[in-house]
Amino acid sequence: MHMSSESLLVIVFVGLVAGWLAGQIVRGAGFGMVGDILCGILGAFIGSWLLPRLGIHLGTGLVGAIVNATIGAIVLLLVARLLGGGGGWGRRWRGGRRW
Repeated sequence: MHMSSESLLVIVFVGLVAGWLAGQIVRGAGFGMVGDILCGILGAFIGSWLLPRLGIHLGTGLVGAIVNATIGAIVLLLVARLLGGGGGWGRRWRGGRRW
């Protein structure tokens, strides 16, 4: 399978935007450039698998890809938060002292 450099740039761009958006929505901050890209690319796989099974079709194009990847990344972050016991939020402060 041959992938052009333009295709790779589009995948990285969609991953970056989707990961950043998901980080803003779920966490209130991004994860850094590499973290946003990885979160967005994983989210694109999850969104591409999950949304058609729910009967949701967002169409084609760059905006549809970003929305699809963002929804998948949000699902990924929420599952990670559930499995991780809150992801560290609220564990930093106990009894007014920082641990």
